Amino acid sequence: MRRVRPGAASRGPAERALTSVAAGATYAGDAREDDREPRARETDEGTGETAGEQPQVPRLWHVTLSVSGARTPLQEIRRGLEQLAHDHPFLLTSRYAHDHAEIRYWEEARDLHDAAAVALRLWGEHRQTARLPPWEIVGLEVIDRDTYHQRIAEGYGPLPATPVGVHPF
Repeated sequence: MRRVRPGAASRGPAERALTSVAAGATYAGDAREDDREPRARETDEGTGETAGEQPQVPRLWHVTLSVSGARTPLQEIRRGLEQLAHDHPFLLTSRYAHDHAEIRYWEEARDLHDAAAVALRLWGEHRQTARLPPWEIVGLEVIDRDTYHQRIAEGYGPLPATPVGVHPF
């Protein structure tokens, strides 16, 4: 197998061969005893990825985004949040008052950093199309699916997003 960046010059016969890497103890059920020894890991200079490494699979993250700002008529806020729910199909529930709102939804992302980055852009990117108030983000919580369900089972944390939709506080 040969990995080359687009536009990169060929290295000819001196090119390194890429090798696979054993799964290790994390996947003990899949690995044989002799595979548990660490092996040399060669990386592709172009991407920095380890040979044989699989890209991370997207996970579900529960996002709670809080925004706040100048007092705005409730009808405008509701209409904007309903439009946001239409534009962003994973939106679970929104709660609002004259000067603040809270949006909860599930985001599919590779890791917490990606989920948080998308969440931090959500309000700004939809501000004009959904005619949302010019409020600022004042809070963000991003937790993985297991943590969300654990909190619910223990009786604390964000309550399940029911009823789904846009509602006043």
